[in-house]
Order: sequence, then structure tokens, then C-alpha cells
Amino acid sequence: RNRPKLLARMLASGGVERVREVTRLAAPALKTAARPVIITGGSGFIGSNLADSFLNEGREVIVYDNLARPGVEQNMHWLADRHGARLHPVPADLRDVSSLRAATQDAAAVVHLAAQTAVTTSLTDPVEDFEINARGTLNLLEAVRATGRRLPVLFASTNKVYGALDDIEMAEHVDR
Repeated sequence: RNRPKLLARMLASGGVERVREVTRLAAPALKTAARPVIITGGSGFIGSNLADSFLNEGREVIVYDNLARPGVEQNMHWLADRHGARLHPVPADLRDVSSLRAATQDAAAVVHLAAQTAVTTSLTDPVEDFEINARGTLNLLEAVRATGRRLPVLFASTNKVYGALDDIEMAEHVDR
């Protein structure tokens, strides 16, 4: 809805070669018996840093992200450069049920950070916001259930659930 989609952004920023570069990220397959941690929204700021932490511990990580936010593919490249074959990018949307089922099939755990985050978008297009956030979360939970295993799922909500917090005193420090 008047926002360029991933493919259009990639074509505009680097042509067919840019499309090849980003889709190459999805090529690696799990080569070990290790069960990976899945991080939905894993190419965002929090997700990519969490993925880096798991990867630094020697874990296999599937980063499941539709790369809708401009620039997040740079985080995916950063992770790939640092960790190589233990990173398994899946550039897909939470609304893609078959992709979710494939990604969760061998998972050890799921950290669910993916969401449509802009409050303004939730007001201008509430149906899409619902489809991504509510339906996407349900799709993920159903994919986890379809594994037939008990997988831990960590769900991160939004600071918006707390409201404005005007009544809470804040303390500023030099470094935070």
C-alpha cells in the first residue's frame, strides 16, 4: 500500500544482481544434526544481535524474516559474514504457512520477534496489521504444534502495551 515491496526495493537498489545476492542467503541448508534456534524477525536490530549471540555460542540459527523493512538485509549479510554456514536465512513472511512449517520442522526453540511494528500502519491498514501480527503469530504457533514436539516459544510483545508511561520517573545517565 504505497510501500515498495522487497523485490521492487532490491531491483531499484541493485538490479537483478541485488535480487540474486539476497536470495542467495536462503540457499544454505542445515548440514548438521544440531537443532537450530529460529528467530522470526531475526534481521531486525534485536533479532540480528540475538542471532549473533546464539551463533557466537556455536548454535545453528534460522533467521526467518520477510526483509520488509528497508536496510535489514544488511544485518543478514553481517551475520552471514561473521558466521557462515551456521546461519540459515529464510526470507519469508509469517503468512506463508508452508515456509513456516518447513522452518520449524527441526527447531530446538523459537524466538518470535517478527511483527508489523508501525502504529501508523496499524491505523491506516488494520487488516494487514492483523494478518501479520495476529494471524502470523497463530501460523507460527500452529507450525510449532505440527512438529509434534514440545518446543519453547519466546514471544516478545511491544512496548506499546505499557502505554505512555508518563507517570514513571526516568533517570538519565551518561551511557544510557
